[in-house]
Amino acid sequence: MNDQIARGSRFSYSLDELKGLSEEVLRFAKESGASSAEAEVSLGIGQNVSVRMGETETIEYNRDKGMSVTVYFGQQKGHASTSDLSLQALRDTVSAACNIARYTAQDEFCGLADAALLAREIPDLDLYHPWDVSVDEAIKMALICEEAARNADSRISNSEGASVSTYEGLFSYANSHGFNAGYPSSRHGLSCSVIAEAGESMQRDYWYTSARHAAELDAPAAVGLKAGERAARRLNPGQVKTCQVPVLFEAPLASGLISHLISAISGGSLYRKSSFLLDSLGKQVMSSIVNIEELPHIKRGLASSPFDNEGVATHSRSLIKDGVLQGYMLGSYSARKLGMSSTGNAGGNHNLIIQSGDLNFEGLLREMGTGLLVTELLGHGVNMVTGDYSRGAAGFWVENGVIAYPVEEITIAGNLAEMFKSIIAIGNDVLSQGSKQTGSILIERMTVASGA
Repeated sequence: MNDQIARGSRFSYSLDELKGLSEEVLRFAKESGASSAEAEVSLGIGQNVSVRMGETETIEYNRDKGMSVTVYFGQQKGHASTSDLSLQALRDTVSAACNIARYTAQDEFCGLADAALLAREIPDLDLYHPWDVSVDEAIKMALICEEAARNADSRISNSEGASVSTYEGLFSYANSHGFNAGYPSSRHGLSCSVIAEAGESMQRDYWYTSARHAAELDAPAAVGLKAGERAARRLNPGQVKTCQVPVLFEAPLASGLISHLISAISGGSLYRKSSFLLDSLGKQVMSSIVNIEELPHIKRGLASSPFDNEGVATHSRSLIKDGVLQGYMLGSYSARKLGMSSTGNAGGNHNLIIQSGDLNFEGLLREMGTGLLVTELLGHGVNMVTGDYSRGAAGFWVENGVIAYPVEEITIAGNLAEMFKSIIAIGNDVLSQGSKQTGSILIERMTVASGA
């Protein structure tokens, strides 16, 4: 991995140079009287090209750099950041953080991560695959994608465009425990959004693909075709009367349900007592068919990392086993507030893999029988304290296991605690587009009402 950086990298600093800058920041902090400190220095390079209606619309480049430092004077904390990596700017930023710390109240729970938890070995997770795609090549791919979307159905009348993006990042994190490590990473994407029209009905939908390695992106034509088909199938929506029926969350939305779980078992929500899953460790919080693993070391994983934002080593673990909660999501601060240890989740989760069942998407529809397939959610009607859930939605009404007609301007409602426990099937139509990999999720019963 480091050899890749050495062989003609586009980064303006090497990883060793970033580590050196991090060490300088820690030295400045110590000279300023800080009892401990942590610093991150990062670089980013990106390119994004978008087209619309067969014409190039935007070409964007970005090149970012920055340093953030947190200093501790005993149990007083200060933080500052800069985009200037000159030594004088680094020194001034440390000084600013120290001035802030001297005026903050003491907090017995703040401080660096426990030294014993820091990563000692940094495995190469194969996260860095720069994509030497020229602007002309990116434009061509975007045009192919958009053309496929516009040709997917004769009712595609307009386009919001297609875009091709590439990003490379490099960072170093260091703290006063002697930890200093970093690595490069990459992420590339292709997306398309189009509008379908029939009579007075007009509908929009999109599709995208994302990967660490450009070779693992879906083909441009395939992305466009799916975007076009998804837009056209939503035309001429019908109505739904208020009822209680099974609800199937399509795979792209099902990951959102898992996000609500993660929010409820995250340290901040727990120590603030703002979660409907307080004191749930070792208890049944989901259906017994649900098993979720956190696997931080998947090669090329979109959320893989050898250590978290505090340098704590990441480890594979079972998060949900047969519906029973096995662990929380904790960084050092929240762990101390709860009298526990960090789980290596400062900064978020790492590759949550939700175990699939035997049914594919069509099998899930048959299993549901009559009910609602949700393909879009609107609004933010989720109360994380009580678990009450009410969202505007659009999707399809399903009868006898077959999609009957599209629906929109409806509301789905329930309670997350009950919804989690009434999951009756998880499909094998798994998407790998982010940090949570799950198939579509079928919930036994929710309230569906007309009117968003």
